[in-house]
Amino acid sequence: MNARSFAVLIAVLALVGLLGFGLLSKGSANIDVGEPVPDGALPQLDGSGSGEIADYRGRWVLVNFWASWCQPCRAESPALERFHRRYRGEGLTVLGIDTRDLSDDGRAFVERYGISYPQLRDGDGDRSRDFGTTGLPESFLVDPRGRLALLRRGPVDDSYLHRYVAPLLRTEHAPG
Repeated sequence: MNARSFAVLIAVLALVGLLGFGLLSKGSANIDVGEPVPDGALPQLDGSGSGEIADYRGRWVLVNFWASWCQPCRAESPALERFHRRYRGEGLTVLGIDTRDLSDDGRAFVERYGISYPQLRDGDGDRSRDFGTTGLPESFLVDPRGRLALLRRGPVDDSYLHRYVAPLLRTEHAPG
């Protein structure tokens, strides 16, 4: 084997190793139903301060990780808005977390889709990694005590929200 072939082989092995590490570490901070969810202050998307999941303690919180460049996020946003408007008076807050996105793009998304529920910004994706997300969108139902009650990897629609999320809102805390 000549030096050039050896260098190419080493480069390919390094690339495969990095890809493998990335796949294994992606979403490695999984949380299970019944466990406390990761929390901490994040900036509000509109720049008016900061917020966190604990701000809604005592209420159900449907945390939705999204980004303006995510096509399925665009498709699910009307259903999330309808669900928020329907259940906000019954102890639910939908909380959007715009992740790995530009603030201006996120704000334009909120305006375009008429989203009225609170929005936080996770610019570098640290919080989404804390939740163990594997893609976007993903939604995490947090019970009034701050524990995970349900998670959905992928987009939600009206049927999913009314079939799986709404019934849990009538209970005091996460199942299990």
